[in-house]
Amino acid sequence: MGVGKTAVGRELAKLLDSEFADSDAEIESRTGVDIGFIFEKEGEAGFRRREAAVLEDLLMRDNLVLSTGGGIVLDRSNRERITAAGTVIYLTATVETQLQRTSHSHKRPLLEQGDPRGRLIQLNVERAPLYETLADLTVATDEQTPREVARELRAALIYH
Repeated sequence: MGVGKTAVGRELAKLLDSEFADSDAEIESRTGVDIGFIFEKEGEAGFRRREAAVLEDLLMRDNLVLSTGGGIVLDRSNRERITAAGTVIYLTATVETQLQRTSHSHKRPLLEQGDPRGRLIQLNVERAPLYETLADLTVATDEQTPREVARELRAALIYH
């Protein structure tokens, strides 16, 4: 959360002349409501079911740069689908950067209760090991613009 998945994904898709999709945006488009509303009405488990279905559909597309929600790796079948589909890129950022980037957003249901810093630390502890095992490429985004990260990734993909 707050590492730049969507912004970097859009830039990378442009550079690669690929289609771009964001799994969270696709869920919102299909349901007609925002992610926060889904969390409120169906809980995280309901959202995760929707997320898995959308992931399965999106991964059927060719020439796609896909940005996923950060928690998509919590489900083993999602992890298997992602790794089978292509190159997995793990974008990282410090908790300070994540806080700065997410502080003005009201579309982060997992950060809206309690202590955002503590929650980000907890999410990183839970998710980072999963991403690290899946990732073909890892890039820290803290001091770079989305365009700079995308250019770095394009260069790395040439040699991957």
